[in-house]
Amino acid sequence: MYVCICNAIRESDLRRAAHDVSGDAEACYAALGKMPSCGSCLDEAECILQEERELGFVPAAA
Repeated sequence: MYVCICNAIRESDLRRAAHDVSGDAEACYAALGKMPSCGSCLDEAECILQEERELGFVPAAA
């Protein structure tokens, strides 16, 4: 499922980034080489990151 239509970022992209990036959605977008455009996806992206991290995966230190 696409979370960010503007940047074609999928939920799976964010879940993978949650393991490698210790930061918010914008930090994960940056790690993917993107930046928020309209911003309407950020709340959903934050929820996905939080959910993935609560599963016990700790992101690497920045």
